[in-house]
Amino acid sequence: MSNQPEHPALLIPGPIEFDDAVLQSMSHFSQSHVGAPFVETFGETLSMLRELFQTTDSSSQPFVISGSGTLGWDLVAANLAEPGDEVLVLHTGYFADSFTDCFETYGVKATQLKAPIGSRPQLPEIEKALKEKKYKLLTVTHVDTSTGVLSELKALSELVRRVSPETLLIVDGVCSVGCEDIEFDKWQLDGVITASQKAIGCPAGLSISMYSSRAIETFKNRKTPPGSYFASFKNWLPIMQNYEAKKPSYFATPSPQLVHALHTSLTKILSKPLSERFAAHRAASQKIKKAVADLGLKQLALDPADQANGMTAIYLPEGVTVPGLLPNLMKKGVVFAGGLHKEIAPKYIRIGHMGVSVTDPKRTDIDRAIEALGVGLSEAGYKKP
Repeated sequence: MSNQPEHPALLIPGPIEFDDAVLQSMSHFSQSHVGAPFVETFGETLSMLRELFQTTDSSSQPFVISGSGTLGWDLVAANLAEPGDEVLVLHTGYFADSFTDCFETYGVKATQLKAPIGSRPQLPEIEKALKEKKYKLLTVTHVDTSTGVLSELKALSELVRRVSPETLLIVDGVCSVGCEDIEFDKWQLDGVITASQKAIGCPAGLSISMYSSRAIETFKNRKTPPGSYFASFKNWLPIMQNYEAKKPSYFATPSPQLVHALHTSLTKILSKPLSERFAAHRAASQKIKKAVADLGLKQLALDPADQANGMTAIYLPEGVTVPGLLPNLMKKGVVFAGGLHKEIAPKYIRIGHMGVSVTDPKRTDIDRAIEALGVGLSEAGYKKP
């Protein structure tokens, strides 16, 4: 059983519930960020990320930098694109808009390919767009936290390599790394950005990413310097390479406590085959989604192929409101999230089911969530068909 103080189960699409050992690592005594003990921990952490992303290519490069997942957008926009470059942003919700805003901040020309809410751009549309214009990058949100839409990466990568092989494929994996299968090498991905607080199961505060040798070469061949100082690969690339080689290095001070927590979380994740972890997330997802269907409710993502395994976005029935439902659910011991998509935010809620809430057999978070949702809706006056 958990040693944490009693609290409602946090079942939003991040941050998520944390393992006791991870939280204990956050209380690690203070260390020098260039001392041998911490350098050893940081180096091991970077190497473990290669396993999580499923890359054995020594020329691919992991990064762990203090910041939120949002910093990943800056890393991509500042280093892999230059002012005036064209990028194609596949739009499945709120976070494609934000990535677009980030690109435009750096003078990059972003074109969005939008799908209806709850769906994703289809491969023929993407192929048509790639044939009409040359794009430096194509970005895709693997799981959009605002809609629960899952994008397919393998077929997308095959399409990009066939139609526009010079285009770099960049994945926003903030809500997918750790709960959805991502085969970095096999699928020939060029960049995946994520964060610590979702399925990886570490407190917020770390921007985590992996880049291919193609992406690193693209940076090295820039004609203009990066438009950011803190987010510049020029500053961070040698730091990450040195830390992984167990050599002390300095550009900006990392958080030893957060890195220790990430090290602990990755150690636990990799103690079992990743296939088992992904299967557990699929099973929990199917359990939640069956319960939602049994209640007569609809998901934003109607096609099962478009439904994420780490979260579920659900339309509220008529007469039930987010402010009327969620506080009551918290009293019942579970915390869900309200809607985030700008066009429909008041009309739906989001449930996160990832990390220890799914993988720890001693936890009852998923069952409690299902029970609380049914009772809460009934108390709000809803009667299932």
